[in-house]
Amino acid sequence: MVYAIFSASVLLAVGAIYAGAIGWLYFRQERLLFEPDPLAPDEPVCNDPDTREFFVDVRGARLSVAHLVQPDSRGVFFFLHGNSGNLKKWFVELDAFRQANFDVVMFDYRGFGKSTGQIESEEQLHADVMAVWRQVAPQYEGKRVVISGQSLGTGLAAGLAADLGAHGRAPDLTLLVSPYSSMKALAAELYPWVPTQVLRYPLQTLEHAAKLLGPVMLIHGEKDELIPIHHSEKLCSAFRSAQLVRVDGAGHSDVHRFPSMRKALLSALGRL
Repeated sequence: MVYAIFSASVLLAVGAIYAGAIGWLYFRQERLLFEPDPLAPDEPVCNDPDTREFFVDVRGARLSVAHLVQPDSRGVFFFLHGNSGNLKKWFVELDAFRQANFDVVMFDYRGFGKSTGQIESEEQLHADVMAVWRQVAPQYEGKRVVISGQSLGTGLAAGLAADLGAHGRAPDLTLLVSPYSSMKALAAELYPWVPTQVLRYPLQTLEHAAKLLGPVMLIHGEKDELIPIHHSEKLCSAFRSAQLVRVDGAGHSDVHRFPSMRKALLSALGRL
């Protein structure tokens, strides 16, 4: 009798701890998903003379944008970065784009770099992405458009590309580096003890597959342990016109350092 009461008490305590942990994850998951690094307002993102910075005002925030502008570019490479750092980390290695004669646009999510506000929902993220795109899009009427993302940014990039296609302006290329089939699927792999219903940022990249009308290129490190390459394999089989570039020896955070990735990027831009 005493043992049964003790066991029941232990189970209740464990259940309470588990429920508390799940509740914390639901309401505080931004702390797990996003690792922003603020940047002082007077600190330049890039000192290159052909780059500029500006802000896009959205509801409740100002978004910091960096823009590589060339005299007569062939088009724009609109890039959505990963879940950490700021533009000072991501707006680098621009010579490849100069060589391909493409402008580059990147922005910091809320709370990253010089962007104000804080991320509160997936819907808000998608709205911010669209707001920045609409700000720069008129400059590239009649030119090539590449929508790209890396890691966290791949779901947002796929969503933007699908939206553009639905409105008759599919990008000339959608380029996803180290993508996930969905954040929901990735979370189930990394945290199998957490109910998927808890995730407020499902970022269903795979659901955009049918809406991506133009060519898609996926680049993924063979040794990526954070987002295994089988996510790209699944996406590649779902997209209408997709190419998967496997980067031998690359992991998750170092894939951009491999010459094979740079070669694939320049080749893709050169074909547009």
